[in-house]
Amino acid sequence: MTQAIVLDVPDLTLDGLLDTPAGRALLSCIQCGTCAGTCPYGEVLRYTPRRLIGMLREGFIEEALAGDDLLSCVTCYDCWAKCPRGLRLTDVLLPVVKEQVLLRLPQVPPELQDALANTMRYGNPMGESPRKRAAWVESAGVPVPLLRDLGRPVDVLWIVECYAAYYPRGQDNARATARILNALGVDFAILGSEEKCAGECARLVGEKGLFDTLREQNLAVFGKYEFGALLTSDPHAFDAFAYVYPALGLDRPVDHTTPFVAARLDALKPRLTQELGYKITYHDSCVLGRHNHVHDEPRRLLEALPGVSLVEMTHNRDSTICCGGGGGGMWLDTFYKAKGHPRLSDRRVEEALATGADVLAVSCPYEVPRFEDSLKVLGGDDRMVVRDVMELVAEALAD
Repeated sequence: MTQAIVLDVPDLTLDGLLDTPAGRALLSCIQCGTCAGTCPYGEVLRYTPRRLIGMLREGFIEEALAGDDLLSCVTCYDCWAKCPRGLRLTDVLLPVVKEQVLLRLPQVPPELQDALANTMRYGNPMGESPRKRAAWVESAGVPVPLLRDLGRPVDVLWIVECYAAYYPRGQDNARATARILNALGVDFAILGSEEKCAGECARLVGEKGLFDTLREQNLAVFGKYEFGALLTSDPHAFDAFAYVYPALGLDRPVDHTTPFVAARLDALKPRLTQELGYKITYHDSCVLGRHNHVHDEPRRLLEALPGVSLVEMTHNRDSTICCGGGGGGMWLDTFYKAKGHPRLSDRRVEEALATGADVLAVSCPYEVPRFEDSLKVLGGDDRMVVRDVMELVAEALAD
């Protein structure tokens, strides 16, 4: 499904970076500046990947570690996607540098600090009780079994993740996904209170210690049960399970709900009979789209829905505009505003509104609140709604 590479050095540090093949490859940077030119915050980011590599070569990297500039990197994978050398900028270079930035900051931005502290204490950035993680199941309207209650192996362990489990609009995604999995006859279960955040955004923002704790806890829980494959509703969790956890012992196939359901569209089509009548534009997420090249699958699902017309934004597929939420960006809006940075989700919503669509479809739980807030700020919430692809598919399902 993807051309990304398993991170074979999961415990990489800045001090040991150039002792690894992936680190040494960075020194082949030709200083073309593509990474700076393509970065959504390139006009405000002083230490672009090109400059960081140059500083590494000359031994001046301490200068880049002394401030908070690199918190403006939202790990959108655009520099990685467009690098002519294919250098692993987003998943190798930037996390190890940002880890040192965080360690040196006199004060971590409060909303980021709260999210990281909550994740450490409660296993989710909202600070919600783990006991409430499966509370949404009561309103699902279909069976959603807990793996610990089944007492048997399952084909699919569904990792719901934090925003879909706790955030009210994210729960719409969870309920919709549960309906679809039941309609397809998938043998699945969830972990409920045993599930914790996969930790990928913590890793990419530079909190490697928190990521290490979360992956150890998650792998311990996975080891308690028998299941055939992992399925997740969150592209960031997908990346963690597909590219980082394997080097740490995870040996199960991993999929995201959107391509998973798209692969079973023929079986689902006879049930998709409810006329929707929507004009939809689809936003390609940075992680699912640009990093994993999952572009056609969500569009196939949307085009299969009765009464739907699909229109494209100017920037689509690998040229998508980042929502600004990745790599900890969803916990740094106040920080960005104080610095006068443009709000990336506003840029994307302006482009979506220009299509004349009445629905902005997404496949990432971070994007729903970000785009809904931008619609309100821009005065477009009376013209467009934000819906996850799974919500739209479930709406078209006959009872």
